[in-house]
Amino acid sequence: MNWVERLHEAYGSSRRARVLASQLAGLLPEGERASLLDVGCGDGTIDQLIALQRPELKIEGIDVLVREDAQIHVRHFDGKQIPHRDDSFDHVMFVDVLHHSDDPAGLLREGARVARKSLLIKDHRLDGLLAGPTLRLMDRIGNTRFGVALPFNYWPERRWRETFQVEGLEVLFWTQNVALYPWPLSAIFGRGLHFLARLGHLARLGHLARLEPVAKLEHVASPGEAADPARGDEQARAARSGRADEPGLP
Repeated sequence: MNWVERLHEAYGSSRRARVLASQLAGLLPEGERASLLDVGCGDGTIDQLIALQRPELKIEGIDVLVREDAQIHVRHFDGKQIPHRDDSFDHVMFVDVLHHSDDPAGLLREGARVARKSLLIKDHRLDGLLAGPTLRLMDRIGNTRFGVALPFNYWPERRWRETFQVEGLEVLFWTQNVALYPWPLSAIFGRGLHFLARLGHLARLGHLARLEPVAKLEHVASPGEAADPARGDEQARAARSGRADEPGLP
């Protein structure tokens, strides 16, 4: 591990896991004894942190590289076909995984096939000044030493949304304000390059509307959007009804 990787480990990696675990746990229905599949789970640190907040969840993982130090049960898969039957998990999660795939849409489709209720996605937006070089640098620092494939398959927000629509998925929640890094790293590696989303099946939105309320997740104003403390409550109410408004729509 070189000095840059040590710096990332000390000031970025652990904070990233805590922040994402907290926000992802808040996107799942409160009190639901649900099953969650983490596709590309790595060592399972985020899953373990989610389980501490939501012990009623049953969490499993799959990955192309099964690590000996994995903190949850992990099954190997080929990176293309999820080795589970249709509708076998309530929720399926992709955390910074789809941009590592040669076919993000195909892997997303596999996740939708396996998920009964919703998909949770954390990934990148190829939008903004020097977005590509910045994301490639982040990927190299965070993944090279683990032997993770780096195709740098980043998409702008518009392409993400178009793909969701083509695959029959509805955006129930979206934010690009994921506070992964402290200042001043946030000015370089934050700035709207990340997004967090919850998706539902268009054909099943009636069912999703009957889900138990999700835990309240505070909304942070998008870049260029005036801060509004009421939006957190508005977002939570919308999520409870099965659909959240989407800041930053093109």
